[in-house]
Amino acid sequence: MFLSFEGIEGAGKGTALERTRRWMAGRGLRVVLTLEPGGSALGRELRACLLNADRRIAPEAELFLYLADRAQHVREVIRPALDRGEVVLSDRYADSTIVYQGSGRGLNLKVLAGLNRLAVDGLWPDLTFLLDLPPEMGLERARARNKALGLEIREGRFEAESLDFHRRVRQGYLAWAARQPRFRVLDASRPPEEVFQEIRRILEPLLPPASGG
Repeated sequence: MFLSFEGIEGAGKGTALERTRRWMAGRGLRVVLTLEPGGSALGRELRACLLNADRRIAPEAELFLYLADRAQHVREVIRPALDRGEVVLSDRYADSTIVYQGSGRGLNLKVLAGLNRLAVDGLWPDLTFLLDLPPEMGLERARARNKALGLEIREGRFEAESLDFHRRVRQGYLAWAARQPRFRVLDASRPPEEVFQEIRRILEPLLPPASGG
């Protein structure tokens, strides 16, 4: 099973992913927790470039760096894990490019969809959870987190974008999710435990009987 988690900055993807991983592992499943950008060795180098707030990257260059990260991620991490029978949980995947570089940056959506298809080599998630909340709330959370962890420069490039940019991204996510049957849209303004319990209710019928803990 391949699951991706999407959302604007500060939506709570990391918390939801970790709770889901622990729950699945407790059921005896082998779980790989990964992310974009940065899920592969090459991706970690690209992440340092893509998320650094001091970088000024043209939208087209940004797009191709994300596509390179994704293509390597699929080949090096995701597909091998699935072939081993493991569950893959990914913090972002191809949908992020549609909304961030499309709705956010204004690049052509049809072109983005075609390039994404090439990068993922036919591999799409079984389910995608969109953690949705108002951009004002998400940015407040994300900027507070980065400040607490000292990541304001190293990983703060998107948090430094305007509120209008994040509003476009949110609307892009909602419009894209409405067209994709694999999406499940969750209200991420709720407490994290409530969000996780909804994820659990959705996944429970799709998993084999628990074999551990």
